[in-house]
Amino acid sequence: MTLKSKLFGLVGFPVKHSLSPRMHNAAFSALKIKAKYKLFEVRPEQLEGFLGNLKKNNIAGVNVTIPYKEKVLPYLNSKSLGVREIGAVNTIVAAKDGKLKGFNTDAPGFSRHLKVLKVIPRKAAIIGAGGAAKAVCFALGKNKVEEICIYDIDAYKSLGLVSQFKDVFSRVKFSAVARVEELNLGDKDLLVNASPVGMHADDPCLVEGKMLHGRLFVYDLIYNPAETRLLAAAKKAGIRFSNGLGMLLYQGILSFGHFTGKDAPVETMRAALEKGVRKL
Repeated sequence: MTLKSKLFGLVGFPVKHSLSPRMHNAAFSALKIKAKYKLFEVRPEQLEGFLGNLKKNNIAGVNVTIPYKEKVLPYLNSKSLGVREIGAVNTIVAAKDGKLKGFNTDAPGFSRHLKVLKVIPRKAAIIGAGGAAKAVCFALGKNKVEEICIYDIDAYKSLGLVSQFKDVFSRVKFSAVARVEELNLGDKDLLVNASPVGMHADDPCLVEGKMLHGRLFVYDLIYNPAETRLLAAAKKAGIRFSNGLGMLLYQGILSFGHFTGKDAPVETMRAALEKGVRKL
């Protein structure tokens, strides 16, 4: 009897923009693992049923993206320490008995990319207060930044993020602001867009060009499009910037380890992403 290939994938809404299948399928092929990584575009009302039927559908694990990084928490049977500390999930492994274990590889993935970029922030500003922003806050707190200022269109979410982490990282000055202008970017050396604003061609640039300055590094977690309006503004201002492709790679390397128990073929995954970006 021929064993069926294991399925893995990305669950979110939307997910069509993702390059994760290229990265993971290249890794499976390189290591001769009989598995396939797919995109699972799941509507909110379908999420519970989807997660409850992973074993039935031969799905051994999934990555989680917008808008479900926090919403999947109630469906997990166990959570890694990182998930419990951050309050968001981006990797779920389905055990043979159907139980679901959650991990967060976003935070270490973000930290690893900052290290590669040689960015050592002291004062950071974050746009967005969802699951991705939680991972960024945690990573920056672990990296011992002095200050983190957060803006979200939903003031309760940004205030909640401050409340969640202010005691965890007592040496970090956390604050939430009601407007982007109040992020006081002139005093910051890192700006992170952890919101979905920028994914669509008609999305505005939330930051005015005059707010950007030479000491500021601009990091947009979005990688498709490769250059959002925010990054285009950073380029025009002549300052350093990066999209989230590196974070995608490094979180993917860690997710691959959780999925397979094997070391990820890093250069294979990197090459697959770079090829995918050229085709965008």
